[in-house]
Order: sequence, then C-alpha cells, then structure tokens
Amino acid sequence: MEFKSVNPYNGNLINKHQAHSSDEVKSILEKSQIAFNSWRIVPIAERAKLMIKAGEILRENVETYAKMITLEMGKPISESRGEVNKCALACDYYAKNTAAFLADEIIETDASKSFVKHEPIGPILAIMPWNFPFWQVFRFAAPSLMAGNTGVLKHASNVFGCAKMIEEIFLKAGFPNGVFQNLFVDHDETENIIANDAIKAVTLTGSERAGSAVASLAGKYLKKSLMELGGNNAFIVWKDANIDEVVKTAITARMMNCGQSCIAAKRFILVDEIYDEFVSKFLKEVEKLKAGDTMDDSTKIGTLAREDLADQLQAQVQQSIEAGATLLAGGRQKGSFHEPTVLGNVKPGMPAFDEETFGPLAAMIRAKDLDEAFELSENSKYGLGVTVCTTNIDLALQMADRVSDGAYFINELVKSDPRLPFGGTKRSGYGRELAKDGMMEFINRKTIYVKA
Repeated sequence: MEFKSVNPYNGNLINKHQAHSSDEVKSILEKSQIAFNSWRIVPIAERAKLMIKAGEILRENVETYAKMITLEMGKPISESRGEVNKCALACDYYAKNTAAFLADEIIETDASKSFVKHEPIGPILAIMPWNFPFWQVFRFAAPSLMAGNTGVLKHASNVFGCAKMIEEIFLKAGFPNGVFQNLFVDHDETENIIANDAIKAVTLTGSERAGSAVASLAGKYLKKSLMELGGNNAFIVWKDANIDEVVKTAITARMMNCGQSCIAAKRFILVDEIYDEFVSKFLKEVEKLKAGDTMDDSTKIGTLAREDLADQLQAQVQQSIEAGATLLAGGRQKGSFHEPTVLGNVKPGMPAFDEETFGPLAAMIRAKDLDEAFELSENSKYGLGVTVCTTNIDLALQMADRVSDGAYFINELVKSDPRLPFGGTKRSGYGRELAKDGMMEFINRKTIYVKA
C-alpha cells in the first residue's frame, strides 16, 4: 500500500510513502519494547540533555520544518514557524521540570517510611492528526520520552513527511534507536497494534468517531488511553467588554490555522447590547484577511487540508442557512479552499451551533443576558474550553463554575501551553496533556511501604 502526500493549495504531489508490512510493524513494536528496557534506566539528567538538543534542532531548522507543515496541510507559513518554535518550548519545559515532576512523593502513614515512586510504563502508541502535525506530536513525545517511556507514532497519512522529520529530529538529538519510531499504516491495522503486548497505552488526538473507536479497542485490550477529541468552543462577549480589542482576539481565535483547531472559538455568544457592534467590527476584520499562496508571509488564510473537509464545511454552511441562519460574509468554496464565512442568527438545532465546524466559519449567536449566554454555552455535547470577554474580572472568576469545560479563559482565546494541563470533558474526551498532569497520564504511581 502506498500513501500520497499532496499539497492542498495547488494539488501537487509532494511525496509517496510506502506502508509498513505486518512484519515490519511487529519489528517496530518489538524494537520499541527493547529500547524501553534500557531507556527507562537512563538518568533523567541525561534524557534532559537530549531533549534540549531536540529543541535546538527545531529552532535551527525552523524554515525546513515549517515548509513541510505548510506544503502537506496548507496552513500559512508564518503559522507553521510558530508551531515549530512552540514544539521547542515544550522540549525545554520538560527537560527542565521532569526531575521535580517525578520526584518521590513522601506520605506519612503508620509505616516507618511510605512514599509514591513514579516509573514509566513502556511503549506508548500515539495516534495523531494533521492539523498541527508537529505540535500534537511533541506535546505527547516530550513528556512521554522524558518520563522514560518510548513512543510509536501513527500519524495522519497526509502528513507523513512531517512524521519522518520528527523521527529524524529525535535521532539527530541522540535519542537511542527505537525510543521514537513511526508507523506508516492504515486505520485497519490499529487493532493489531493496540493488541500487541508491547503497547502499554494509547493516546489519540482526533475526531469523536476516531476517539470512540480507539477507546473501545483500548478497553477491549485493557490498555490505558487518553482521548483529546473535538470541540465547539463558545466565545462569550459581555456588554462591558472592550469590543475593539475583543474582535482582534476573536478573529485569531476563529481563523488561525484556517479554523482547523479543536479549541478554536466556533460559537460567538453575544449579549444583546453589543451584538450588532461586535458583528459589524468582526466582519470588517474578516475582509482584511488575505488569502493566497500559503508560502507567502503575508497570507493569513490558507486552504483546508483536504477537499473533502471543505465539502463538509460547505454542507454545514448551507444546511444552517436552510434552517434560518443568515449569510453575512463568505460562503463560497473552491476545491480545498473555503472562504472565511460568517453566519448570523445562528440558533440551537443548526449545524453551525450543534456540530464542530472544522474550518473558517464563525457562528454569531444572540443572548438576551448573561444567564442565557452561559446556558447557550453549555448547550453542547463538547467541553474543551470557553472564552469570556469582560472588564469585570472578579465576576468572571465567580462564574467559572457555570462552565463544565476543561478550560475557562478570560479575555484570551483558548490555547494550549506546556505549563498548563490541557483536555476536555463530555464528548471532547478524557485525560490531560501538558504540564505535570500530562506526564502523569503514562506513569506507574507505585506505592512503597516500609516497616522497620
């Protein structure tokens, strides 16, 4: 079987990648287990030196890696550079903090001595998406490898060029062979891989459907799993907000990566008093977004990663209009490109409200007051994050418990940060990535009890 990597901007073939055979897959998994047996006893300080080197390689070759990201999945080159540099930050963060995170946890009991020891669990299977083809991998790999685990990556097939480069980065940094490896396989191989005794856990970032399937397999074979799935984030604007500043944040929150982000703001819930002002100013900013060659530094809107994704978004737009939404801007599609689109009068029951829209579509929703705004926010099967925009910080903090999502951001777009735990509730998945929490997901917290 052969996988093709195609530039979504112009349709040009970038490369072809040969699928691993069943025997090759078994060999890769066996190699991961063998590597773990020795990697787990490498001192943390030595692992940290290698992870720092990985960060240096990322920074030194940012143009090379950014170009591959842009060619394979279509985001503007300026955003790809930012993604690569963020990966380097993750490398630095875990190199610096792992020793403290994994230190023994002393607990006073009736024992002469009792404590919790933190140990790695083994090879981890990472099933990763195409929308942030470097960052999604590094936010798994940096904590997992620093903890002493090994990693096996099954990346999205349209970004196998990125996957190859990531594996090369770890090898160039001095990580031993087998500590981080790629699997070039189709989805139908997933069960065999999870069932393999070498794999001790699986982490997936992807769609709700993919998460449900993989979580079921992990349960079937009694493997630990972490699921970071879809989102339908609300962006709530209160009447006292600084609208000019909020609109700038809102444009980035919705249009970055051409809207292809699980934590993008998708539902703009606006209290009645500022609805018209916000929508008017948002539309003016949308008009300024420059679409074009994704390798041009001035381009702000690229293509979607594949034409079928643009088709799906267009269907959601048209179905929402048929249900009563008003087309305020954009709405057209050509191949993999979909215009930045704004819909007004969006209400529950429309795809633009109920579903995850993975592209540059902003849904404007009117709320009569704050209570209704939070009710509309909670009216979702997803629970990744919510943004609240207001000058009344104290009240916003008091209302944080009105939101069941995994993140609550005040006057800022929801974003991931190596220093903060990241993850969702409801159908957005379970478990946490990043910070100390992300490292502990794949750690054996071993109880040690001593009676003198």
